[in-house]
Amino acid sequence: MKKLLVTGVLASTALFLLGGCGSSSAKSNAASSSEKTSDGKKTIDFWSFWGSGARKEVIEEIIDDYNQSQDQIQVNYKYQPWGDIWTKSLSAITAGNAPDVIVQDINSVAQRAEAQQATNLSKYVDEETSKDFYPQLWDTVEYKGDPYAIPFNTDTQVIFYNKKLFKEAGIAEKDLPTTWDELEKTAHQLDKKDKKEFTRIGFYPLWNLGADVWALNADNGTSWFDQDDKIKIDTKNKVEALEWIQDWQDYYGKDTINKLEAEFGSGVSDPFISGLVAMRAQNINYYSSLMENAPEDFDFGVIPLPEKEKGSGHWSWGGGFVLEVPYGAKDPEASYDFIKYLSSPEVQEKFGEKSFDIMASKTANENLVKNEQLSDKGRMIYQMADENFKNTVITPVPLAAPDYTTLVNEQIDQILLGTKTPKEGLADAQKAVENLVKQNN
Repeated sequence: MKKLLVTGVLASTALFLLGGCGSSSAKSNAASSSEKTSDGKKTIDFWSFWGSGARKEVIEEIIDDYNQSQDQIQVNYKYQPWGDIWTKSLSAITAGNAPDVIVQDINSVAQRAEAQQATNLSKYVDEETSKDFYPQLWDTVEYKGDPYAIPFNTDTQVIFYNKKLFKEAGIAEKDLPTTWDELEKTAHQLDKKDKKEFTRIGFYPLWNLGADVWALNADNGTSWFDQDDKIKIDTKNKVEALEWIQDWQDYYGKDTINKLEAEFGSGVSDPFISGLVAMRAQNINYYSSLMENAPEDFDFGVIPLPEKEKGSGHWSWGGGFVLEVPYGAKDPEASYDFIKYLSSPEVQEKFGEKSFDIMASKTANENLVKNEQLSDKGRMIYQMADENFKNTVITPVPLAAPDYTTLVNEQIDQILLGTKTPKEGLADAQKAVENLVKQNN
């Protein structure tokens, strides 16, 4: 993350896919028969970027379970480093040597479908399949009415708060902030200063969360594009959101913000864990880091992102990952059999129990709320996740403007540098994206 010039969570979606359409070699490979083991099993290659920690352990266990559960298919797991997986998969598809199942970004399914980089799964998916997934996730995996992926896991943004610091400041549970004004008031109650220097900060909105998420939160859950793919960058609510962020920046000062920002993600030195920051916005999976790095007696709570004003909505943003059969995979039916297993509520619950990801299956998350293998805190996290997802927006990349975030983020950077006002910057972003859409249509 850049210091101060926060490009945002929504911009993190990897736009790795806009290469050429499926080649003739890929098409011929799709018709070829699956490779087989010595005992006659079909072999399929599964690619993901889960190469360490709890996710690696649990996915390897799940694959072993699947391989032992039937005698038709053998799954071979191939770890691909984050970043490399996108370019390698595109190269493999183009060369006609695609993996059989791959974990991909949820917000760019339509791009891969249009570019013939993903297999249409409609002939394998039955009518009941979609019902167990959160509807906004399923909507995102469809292209022209057909599914090209199956949702696997997702996320949602919340605020973690330090209960000890709240108690010391005399802030009761009933007084937890629910609006932006209340959030500011609470944060300043938690601030500490030594002369002119802050020694503790209550909250800063751009640590671990982008301006784009706050703009969405402010504007009735509408991101830079609305649900009809109309550009909604230069709106009154989004301008006010950027002005609000500027006020926070001016209050704490750039030096203080940059100094603390550099420590986030540093394990036990994380400013939230060390008590230098009383509240932090983050993906709810941040709980995994707290389990690993925070002291056993570290007590925290979780609240939804406050609403801009009472009644405007606790809107949050979510991303996530899907399971796809790349175009040209040698045996799509066998590939889908494995995907069906991975996306079942039972397997989803097992993955969530180990990783603390929010699973795409509603049933899995509901079961995790009651899972006795989890601590009280763990069950609380899943309870919050399930509740928060009702107000969580998924933002698929528009087909007409796959790289629009670069244009928007350039303007947000200028706003945060003070070279443009929020009104000027968002107006310029609106025009730039409108021109991009015109060029691509």
